[in-house]
Amino acid sequence: MPFDKNSTTEDVLASIDLSGKTVLITGGSTGLGAETARALASKGASVTIVARSAEKLAKTAESIKADTGQDVETASLELDKPETIRAFAKSWLASHDKLDILINNAGIMATPLARTKEGWESQFATNHLGHFLLTNLLAAPLKAAGAARVINLSSGGHWFSPVDLEDPNFERRDYDPLGSYGQSKTANIWLSIEVGRRWAEDGVTSFAVHPGGIATELGRNLDPSVAPMLEQMMATPGLLKSIPQGAATSCWAATSPELNGKTGLYLEDCHISEPGTDPMTGGRAPHAYAAESAVRLWDLSNGLLGTGFWPRLHQWQLAVLGSDGLHSQIGGA
Repeated sequence: MPFDKNSTTEDVLASIDLSGKTVLITGGSTGLGAETARALASKGASVTIVARSAEKLAKTAESIKADTGQDVETASLELDKPETIRAFAKSWLASHDKLDILINNAGIMATPLARTKEGWESQFATNHLGHFLLTNLLAAPLKAAGAARVINLSSGGHWFSPVDLEDPNFERRDYDPLGSYGQSKTANIWLSIEVGRRWAEDGVTSFAVHPGGIATELGRNLDPSVAPMLEQMMATPGLLKSIPQGAATSCWAATSPELNGKTGLYLEDCHISEPGTDPMTGGRAPHAYAAESAVRLWDLSNGLLGTGFWPRLHQWQLAVLGSDGLHSQIGGA
């Protein structure tokens, strides 16, 4: 049965058995992350949820245990603080040797200008750089799983902006809350493309997900300049999804047999997205599959973090990029 925007987590996981699978979800204490964790745990997965608040994590774990009978591991980290990510990864790796599903779900949206201690703009740091670091630190258990999936929560908001590779931290241009959010959500798509291409031979595939419009805590710190516009958009009849509907595409991306042999794709409403015309009608923006830019973002991220994760693609890999920015295997073409 085909799924659509009305499908829920229960619908897309109805025939799925995740016994023996290991799952890690960022932003797992509330909203979409908590529902995704509950749904996957209900199918037998061993789930770890991470977020800032240990108190919220504990309450969510208790709720999931009561609903599914499954214990859920919890750990605190802050995606805009690399030292907490490194500490978590070191601890988690000490007791786990494989990771079947990584869902980079956490994020912030259209916030006032703020910077990390490194000087990184907070949306770019939280939504992209933190997940880039975490994903690469967990590369070994992902590859050990044999057929792992990395899911990055993007958004229709990627339409607002590609990544400004010359000034991602708004050091030489005026800050725009929506532009910053947009470039971080584009970065989530580009990360999916690069993970899928660089780790394909190790059986790791990756997808970016637009969950749809959902009333969650994501917009709790909106910049006052954009709050009225976004509130008006969210009031559009038929736009909002329930949380189980919003989390459905993440669960579908993480488990669906329909996506076997595919990678590096942008998904929405439990299907592979087509090219679109604007953020309100759905589909992907023209810059979503900009492969050369995705390569440059990977190198930029390494530079900002001072890391050396898979720094360059071989020339033969770059040579087979298709005209739409995708390797022939990406998307199952």
